[in-house]
Amino acid sequence: MIDRYLLRYFLAVIDHGNFSKAAAQCNVSQPTLSVGIAKLERLLGQPLFHRTNRRVELTEAGARLAVHARRIESDFILFERSVVEAPARRLVRLGVLTTIPWSLIARFAQAHLQSGADEQIELVEGRERDLVERLDRGRIDLALTILRGDERRFESEHLMSEGYALAIPSCHPLADEAIIPAEMLADNVMIVRRHCEVLAETSRHFTRRGVRPFFVARTTNDDRALSLVAAGMGVTVMPESFTAPGVLRPRLAGFEFRRDLGLLFGRHFSTPGGPSSVAASLLREMVSEFGD
Repeated sequence: MIDRYLLRYFLAVIDHGNFSKAAAQCNVSQPTLSVGIAKLERLLGQPLFHRTNRRVELTEAGARLAVHARRIESDFILFERSVVEAPARRLVRLGVLTTIPWSLIARFAQAHLQSGADEQIELVEGRERDLVERLDRGRIDLALTILRGDERRFESEHLMSEGYALAIPSCHPLADEAIIPAEMLADNVMIVRRHCEVLAETSRHFTRRGVRPFFVARTTNDDRALSLVAAGMGVTVMPESFTAPGVLRPRLAGFEFRRDLGLLFGRHFSTPGGPSSVAASLLREMVSEFGD
């Protein structure tokens, strides 16, 4: 029989990436936590972590256990709360890609609150790779992110497709143009979105056309990038769904890259017959408004 405290030690190591921080969270010494993990590994008959000097990584057996451990711990918490207080609201941990407009996420959050759903939403922002890793470890339940054809580990649902376009200030000399060739921006300064998933392709597109602009700013925050564009400080390339007052979105001639956005579901969250999520339903409805 596996005691609950062993599963809590195990999940703490996953969440913090090392034994010392996990021990602090569990209010035990590091040797005590290490002994507990070793006991859990003996009970299961196989190692759960690859240990290195810098951090620990899950083994295949550890990844399988993580799915069940998350579910078991969640059920424990719900049971405990139901005994001492009103029934707990279901927690849905939603990962959101950093390059998705947060105006959309804010509208989703407002709609979810107004729905009266018996769910508590926790938003976790991250890059594409970070979200996949969190899903794999069971640290989030679903993710609104880019869908890749070679990703087979999780159930997925396509919601929309969109291309990329220029973001220029409304006072720009080319403000009346619907399509702008890169060559016409040769004397422009540009803002680099360092987290953009097509950053390398964007750079090659301009370089191949002899355009090597001065970069006035580099940022990983899209709201800041839009603010700088609106202020007339420079131009940039962004997914088509981004809008802001004072910013125009003409197409960049010959730049045909697109992205598919949708939901990835954690293995613990997408079991057959599992509970449906109001959050997922609202995301389907709201994201589809931006589609195609």
